[in-house]
Amino acid sequence: MIRESLIENVEHDGVCLAILLSGRFSGEGIRFFTPDSFSQQLAYMKRPAGHVIEPHEHNPAPRLVENTQEVLFVRGGRIRLDLYAPGTREYLQSRILLPGDVVLLAHGGHGLVMLEESEIIEVKQGPYAGRGDKSRFQPHADAGAVHDSR
Repeated sequence: MIRESLIENVEHDGVCLAILLSGRFSGEGIRFFTPDSFSQQLAYMKRPAGHVIEPHEHNPAPRLVENTQEVLFVRGGRIRLDLYAPGTREYLQSRILLPGDVVLLAHGGHGLVMLEESEIIEVKQGPYAGRGDKSRFQPHADAGAVHDSR
């Protein structure tokens, strides 16, 4: 499926699975792409030279995190992202990620196939729960059948 914009919310049955931010995105000021309720917050900032963000620290705030959300920053290569429905693991669609792209994986399952040698930076909540942190499953036979045409 072709990404129609530089920012795309991928949803299934009203649930946000992923937020895709093209490496070509640009804007002014600050823009948040996630709702306040997400346990990971994704924003873009562009500030002019001389702009100051005052020194600060974040106050302790207990938070309940039920779902691990992760953010992937693609530094290099070409990657196929396969998305699966929450709970049912039904294959839904695939997207191609390119250098500079960022994706927040919010809900449901996902798999990655490196189409070229690739570099990714991953950020997600901790602490890591070891083997209990995720449930692995076999990819659906149709995974990858729908591609971005970028």
